[in-house]
Amino acid sequence: MANKRTVNRTARRLKKNRHGLSLDAPLLHQDHSRPVTRRDFLRQGFITGTGVTLGGSLFSLFANPRAAHAELSADLQTMFTNNPNCALGTAGGNIPFICFDLAGGASMVGSNVLAGGQGGYLNDPISAAGYSKMGIPGDMVPGIVDAASTMSGPNNDFIDTRLGLPFHSDSGFLRGIMEKVSIGTAPLINGAVIPARSDNDTGNNPHNPMYGIARTGSNGSVVTLIGSRNSESGGNSVAPAMSIDPSVRPTKVDRPSDVTGMVDTGDLTAVLTKDDAKAVMESIARLSDKKAARIDADSVVREMVNCGYLSAADIADRFVGVEISPDDRNAEDPADRVIVNNNGGIFTEAEFDGEGEFRKTAAVMKMVIDGYAGAGTITMGGFDYHTGDRQAGERRDLRAGRCMGACLEYAARRGQPLMMYVFSDGSVASNGSIDGSQDGRGKGVWTGDNSSTAGSFFLVYNPTTNGGQATLFSGDNLGDERHQQIGWFRSDGSVETASSVAANNVNLLVDTVVLNYLALHGTNYRDVYRSLFPDNDLGTDAHMMSLTAFNSIR
Repeated sequence: MANKRTVNRTARRLKKNRHGLSLDAPLLHQDHSRPVTRRDFLRQGFITGTGVTLGGSLFSLFANPRAAHAELSADLQTMFTNNPNCALGTAGGNIPFICFDLAGGASMVGSNVLAGGQGGYLNDPISAAGYSKMGIPGDMVPGIVDAASTMSGPNNDFIDTRLGLPFHSDSGFLRGIMEKVSIGTAPLINGAVIPARSDNDTGNNPHNPMYGIARTGSNGSVVTLIGSRNSESGGNSVAPAMSIDPSVRPTKVDRPSDVTGMVDTGDLTAVLTKDDAKAVMESIARLSDKKAARIDADSVVREMVNCGYLSAADIADRFVGVEISPDDRNAEDPADRVIVNNNGGIFTEAEFDGEGEFRKTAAVMKMVIDGYAGAGTITMGGFDYHTGDRQAGERRDLRAGRCMGACLEYAARRGQPLMMYVFSDGSVASNGSIDGSQDGRGKGVWTGDNSSTAGSFFLVYNPTTNGGQATLFSGDNLGDERHQQIGWFRSDGSVETASSVAANNVNLLVDTVVLNYLALHGTNYRDVYRSLFPDNDLGTDAHMMSLTAFNSIR
């Protein structure tokens, strides 16, 4: 607990800066060196969402977009089938996967998702002092009944379980998610939290699971992986070194124009119809194959050339005449205007046009959920928000929650399941002083980095047509609380580093996430995991089951 002098100094600062920082203001800390690298600029909020608005939408034209495929001529279908290096217009069929990389050290647990000791957040709660360190004052501790508080949640006890996974009822993430998901979507969501330490303020934590997800067979009909940063992982944090596969390096997507550039049909389509353009490409593929056969070309070269022309024909067949963009406000059928629409859209026109983070999110979620990419990373900067107040963190958590909710709601409207994983590099802590401003919401100010309060969580949406809300793992006798919470916290609000293999090892945290992704796909997921990752085994069947949150939804 802070001494009286520290609390008074914080109070004077809050009074002087009554309105707090703007939502996109950079974060300057006296105890941090000046930002130098791109990651430094990102975590301190100097880099935010980008993007321009473009019209038109192709993806909304497909009734079942993840089942869309090219219709090549019969002889070329055979050529394509016999070419293992050329996958045209076919998604991997796995559950769409999106992760949020919140750069800088966001507060995940206590102020947002709830967790507790070994017995769970209800039966084995964190102490009042521990919650204070997590930014929750004594009169808002989960479990305390306060019917008079506007923040106390559905049961007046500061606990909200409308998304399956328990959140603090005044969580910024939760408020943002609930703004975007519909009444019918929320009951089909469930989630799990993983208490896990990671280093503060660095992109060198191997947090990103994208390559592991790709190895499980998650693939898109245009590209395997996408990410909102032009980095090896597609995000701020790096990927585990052993998992990296250069052949599926994430393609950068952080704005609508990045999506449209992926399927450039070239100048030929400006003077030909779609069918004529496809016929030309198919003819070239046939001629190329015959010529290569006559000169006895190397088989690999021949396959690559053929695949190039087949890909061009496939692109012409599917994308000529329309502009691919997550901005679907100009879709011919009003029913297809689900992302940008002032009357029931996920984003209003003002939100979409005015907020780069929303455009970034829309671009990634549309590519992944519609099956054009297997998995995607959305990086959001400015989460190093220990600014001596609470306002900056609350505002940024709320916006991140809106982006998370948009992904879940888009999956619901497309009738697709989704696994959404949220992580950050390190975390923050409070000294117990209170920010009583409107946006501070009477909660503890963030005063410094603290990796001991860190954690990650994931949410799973499963449509009714696919079986409905995911159920907690029932293959052992540990109980629901040990599967919804993989690992636990000490009473003082610090991660118990011996509570799971993921608790103090970021590489094993990623392995645990990939294991849980596989578990959603089938009951033999442990054998599949061992076959795919023979050098990264998580132990015995019993141990793997203890790390598993949900039963299969496939």
